[in-house]
Amino acid sequence: MTGGVTIRVLLVDDDALVRTGLRLMFGGAPDIQVVGEAADGADVADAVTRLRPDVVLMDVRMPVLDGIAATRAIAARTGHRPEVIVLTTFDADETILDALRNGAAGFLVKHTPPERIVDAVRRAAAGEPVLSPTAARTLLQHVAGDVRHPPDARRQQARERFSRLSEREREVAAAVAEGLTNAEIADRLFMSVGTVKAHVSSALTKLDLANRIQLALLAHDASDDAGPQW
Repeated sequence: MTGGVTIRVLLVDDDALVRTGLRLMFGGAPDIQVVGEAADGADVADAVTRLRPDVVLMDVRMPVLDGIAATRAIAARTGHRPEVIVLTTFDADETILDALRNGAAGFLVKHTPPERIVDAVRRAAAGEPVLSPTAARTLLQHVAGDVRHPPDARRQQARERFSRLSEREREVAAAVAEGLTNAEIADRLFMSVGTVKAHVSSALTKLDLANRIQLALLAHDASDDAGPQW
């Protein structure tokens, strides 16, 4: 974010030491403010309503409600809906895909260098996907084939959903799936950045998706092309 706008962050982790470390880390970023903490996913809905964060840093394993379920609940909100970055020790492929399919805007492991976590929060607040190298590889492997959902059936379902979009929205979605920024899409399709943002927003609404990563996953499922260039 630019123009002196402060990014509001909510920390969600059942480990108080992790939350303290993150709070201290963000204390050195003048454009980021930690507005609250939660020790369990069950407390997230209330915290989001009260504190209106821009970004939620979400752990996965918590005692009452896990981070995947809490992320799904945030993605389903009709009011204020912050971006979610899953920040966890566990980077199994299934965990990564579950997080991204359920609305996470990013996935990082806890040993990610502090400066990269700070940058990830800024990027998520700006609507950009945030993926660790492991998460990026998992997405590429997903595009190559998902053993739980045969490629032909998955492609047909995705294409049926994409039929809800206009031709221009489909072009923008395909560019999002290549990992292009709004500015790059605008240059390619000869439109303004504002128009690109409007098409992305319209596509997300029509397809009932939470963010660009979910749009990219669906676009790849509908395509015969190779994987994304994250």
